[in-house]
Amino acid sequence: MYQEERMQAILDYLKQNKRISADEICRLYDVSRDTARRDLVSLADRGAVIRTHGGAILPASHDSCKPYSERIVTDVKEKQHIAACAARLIKQGDCVIFDASTTVLACAELLDDVPFTLITNAINVADVIATKENITLIMLGGRLRHRHRYFYGATTLNTLSECFADKLFIGAAGFSEHGLTVDHDEDAAVIRKMISQAKQAVVLADSSKFGKTCSFKICDLSQIDLVITASNPPDDFADLLAKHNVDLIVAKKLSDD
Repeated sequence: MYQEERMQAILDYLKQNKRISADEICRLYDVSRDTARRDLVSLADRGAVIRTHGGAILPASHDSCKPYSERIVTDVKEKQHIAACAARLIKQGDCVIFDASTTVLACAELLDDVPFTLITNAINVADVIATKENITLIMLGGRLRHRHRYFYGATTLNTLSECFADKLFIGAAGFSEHGLTVDHDEDAAVIRKMISQAKQAVVLADSSKFGKTCSFKICDLSQIDLVITASNPPDDFADLLAKHNVDLIVAKKLSDD
């Protein structure tokens, strides 16, 4: 079992049992105490657990992320500018990964029906791509999060381990000096794996995401290659992106020129 799979299994156990000890991790997943400790340290660093003496518990949780049906009709014009710019980056013969962001969905809707491969864990993205006969669609299965319409968990991570993409397009619930963050630990785990499987990670982020930090960290800014947004971010954040060698495209500015 890979570390990411084991850590997701630990989180699943915690959701059912509220707490877990290092000894239980050793017994359940046949690992050493040092490995169990490293898993708990990694989960704590991501904000997914709170370490206790000899184990861990889940932090107090809240679902601040609006349902998919509400997010899909929010900031529509801004998302369209970003999506149109992102769609132009995909070329015939590419292999790309799309996450479950509503801005990424807007990009899917604008894609030309030309031969390339698209991998996704998002039901709505798959539904759009299914109408485009020349695009090869690979749907990542797993456990369904009904409220936000994406698959997650060990099955999703296992399939991703065997996929290698040219480009990855992801959204963000939060985008700050702390890196890319989301509201759900399982979403963070899947996107983190997507990043590891792609040559280029492209973040599609509207202006409301800049400076915002959510509960669970996906990655540091240095692991992102390109950000597409619809308006100029604050100067200090633009400087931070440049410091970490992250390229920036302001889509609205391009469309107005």
